[in-house]
Amino acid sequence: MSTNARLFWILAGFFFAADIAYIVWSLLVSASPAAQTAPQIEWVGTVAIGLTGALSALIAFYIGRIYKSQGGELPEDRLDANIDDGDAEQGFFSPWSWWPIVLASSAALTFLGIAVGPWISFIGVAIFLISIVGWIYEYYRGYFAR
Repeated sequence: MSTNARLFWILAGFFFAADIAYIVWSLLVSASPAAQTAPQIEWVGTVAIGLTGALSALIAFYIGRIYKSQGGELPEDRLDANIDDGDAEQGFFSPWSWWPIVLASSAALTFLGIAVGPWISFIGVAIFLISIVGWIYEYYRGYFAR
């Protein structure tokens, strides 16, 4: 994580330098004899590049604070670590469950209803409620009940 924080600080510095270069460039281009106008800053690009630098700085600050609060090195930061050292439990997923497919279909129907006709969204929401209840309670009844 310390490497990630350093990379984001470098990225933030790059974007702030690019923002300054963009301001200078826009002033030079707008002050050219062909433009025949007073020098002015192009604000959209200036603000966008500046905010990108600010976002990179925020991410770098956050990652740096998290790294310091952990009190130890992550496996990704150690040179002698194995791949399995950073392998965490990701959760439990049923390989035989059909409920996620029904849930995705209901989401597709809901968004289709938003695009085509609102009456389709009501059908999609109803199927969504049925499928989310079925997915949550699939281990409470039937063949795989606990």
